[in-house]
Amino acid sequence: MAEASAPTPLRGRFWKRVDERLGLDEIRYRVPDYGNTLAYTLGGITFLGFIILMLTGIILTQFYHPHPAEANGSVAAIMTSVPLGSFVRSLHFWTAQAVVVSVVLHASRIVISAAYKRPREFNYLIGVALLAVTIGFFFTGTVLKWDQEAFEGLEHNLEIASLLGAFGAFFSPSFVAGVPLLTRLYSVHVSLLPLILAILLLAHIFYVRHFGISPWPGENPPEPKGHEGKSQTFSDHLKKITAYGLVLFAIVAVLALAFPAPLGPAPIEGIEVTKPPWPFLWLYPIENLWGIQWLLPASLVPFLLLMALPFVDRGDERDPRRRKVILIAYFAGMAVLLALLAYALLTPPVVHIGG
Repeated sequence: MAEASAPTPLRGRFWKRVDERLGLDEIRYRVPDYGNTLAYTLGGITFLGFIILMLTGIILTQFYHPHPAEANGSVAAIMTSVPLGSFVRSLHFWTAQAVVVSVVLHASRIVISAAYKRPREFNYLIGVALLAVTIGFFFTGTVLKWDQEAFEGLEHNLEIASLLGAFGAFFSPSFVAGVPLLTRLYSVHVSLLPLILAILLLAHIFYVRHFGISPWPGENPPEPKGHEGKSQTFSDHLKKITAYGLVLFAIVAVLALAFPAPLGPAPIEGIEVTKPPWPFLWLYPIENLWGIQWLLPASLVPFLLLMALPFVDRGDERDPRRRKVILIAYFAGMAVLLALLAYALLTPPVVHIGG
């Protein structure tokens, strides 16, 4: 008589029924050992950072008033009158800083490991677009607090928009009569950018599923030598990303408690006394030297160079030791950005608009 098979655990039966209806197993992909290292989970960590931003953002939108006359006061009320409001806003603030750092580190890992090479060029370009969306989130979120820093940042964008003529019409106060620009930027921050982010993330995840995790640095496709058969389950991969995500949450929570998100008073027109937030601070010396008309070209250069990378470095070589020219150029560019940022930190504020 054949021996009866062991019953499937309750959790297994539940997952089987859910997967039968939703097809969630389709998102699984093979995960080599190196795929669970910190460097290869930076994309997942960034994704979890966006989840924290989404959850805290939903809470903040319940109390925020996106009108120039009320915006700054509503943010102040969140921090003083809403239970845990200061913590939630500070958590949102510090997570935004962390996401910018993690997405830049993720991009650096992609460049070092040559994960932009065939056949992943298109997914790499989606990643560059995700970087641009992240910066867009940071800028619009900065403007929404509507203090002096936010107002001066928006003034600069208005000035750039005027230089662009019809192409900068969206940033014109007269674009929609009766609707303040701040209100329109709020709609961009909470609706348009999240929609674009969701579409790009779905495409990004699909292509990671389709092509798998990129090969180990120094090894050429299709299979990294020394890693054949050395893989972990997708569940282990998710657990590793979740663990790193919890570390991220712990760090930003401590920062939120120790250093509440800053908020200046309502803005005063006709003065310029602040510098831009640190992701844009490297542009400050460029504006000092050559004027505001160079801000847009300068800000586009890093993205254009990143987009050109898979078309410039087209060979099959992935070993960083044999791609020294590309890596030297990349890190030289990063060094220039850091040098400009450091210089901007050490220089006093300069009047650029109306000075």
